[in-house]
Amino acid sequence: MERVALITGGSRGIGYSFAQALLGAGHAVAVTAARDADRLQATVAGLSAQYGTDRVAGFLADAGDPEAAQDCVDQVLARFGRIDVLINNAGRGPGEVNPRFHVAPARFWEIDPKGWAEILRTNVNGPFFMARAAAPGMIGRGWGRIIGVSTSRVTMIKQGFAPYGPSKAALDTMTRQFADDLAGTGVTVNVLAPGGPTETDFIPAEERAGAYHALLPVDVMNDALLWLCSEAADAVTAARLVGKLWDPSDPDAAREDTGDPPRLL
Repeated sequence: MERVALITGGSRGIGYSFAQALLGAGHAVAVTAARDADRLQATVAGLSAQYGTDRVAGFLADAGDPEAAQDCVDQVLARFGRIDVLINNAGRGPGEVNPRFHVAPARFWEIDPKGWAEILRTNVNGPFFMARAAAPGMIGRGWGRIIGVSTSRVTMIKQGFAPYGPSKAALDTMTRQFADDLAGTGVTVNVLAPGGPTETDFIPAEERAGAYHALLPVDVMNDALLWLCSEAADAVTAARLVGKLWDPSDPDAAREDTGDPPRLL
C-alpha cells in the first residue's frame, strides 16, 4: 500500500475515475457519498472486487456537515491508520437550482434561497470542513495533499451558473489561503479543473448531444492528479492545473496560476 486517499463524492463521475486511478497506482482509497447509499455500496463492491477489499472503503458522509466531516475522517483513520491525500471532489452543480440551466439560465433573483445555500454548503463549506479535519494528521506526519476540483474561470462568472460558479471561485481562493497557512509543513494545497464541460451527471443527458456535444472524458484530470500526489510535486502548492492541458513532459504547461493574480471581472 503506497498511500491512503480520501475522495469525497467518489461513488460516481470524476470522483470514481480518481478512485480507479489512485487504486491503479497502489493507493488505498476511501470514497464518500452524501445521499445515495446504494450507489456507494455498489461502487465499493466493484472497486473491492478489482483491487481488493483491504484497499477500498466507503462512507456515507455529508461533507457540508462539520460533525459528519470529522466523523468521516475519524472512520478513515480507524480503517487505514492515516490519510495522505484528501480530494475535495463532492459538489452540487447549477442543475440543483435550475435543471435547465444550459438552455434557460436563471437570473440570480429567481434562484431559491434554500438551493443557493445548499450549493454553497457543499461546494464551499464542505472542502473547509474536510480539510480542517484531515490537515492535523498530515501536518503531524510531515506530508500530505489537499486537492480541490474546480471549474473554468469562464464558468465562474457565466450567466445562469450561480451559485455554482461563485462557489468554485471561492474554492480557488481558499486553496491559495490554505496553502499559505500550511507552508513549511510538507502539506500542499492545489486545485484541478477539467478545462471544459465534462462527461458527468452535471450536464443533463438530453443536453449532452446538443450544445455540449464535445465533452471532455471523465478521466481528463487523472494524470495531473497522480502527479500532484507524487513526490515530484512536493514543491508545488497553491497551483491551479487544467487537465485538458496536461503534458507529462512539462507539468507547468497545465498551470493557470502563474503570472499576474487572476482577475474575474
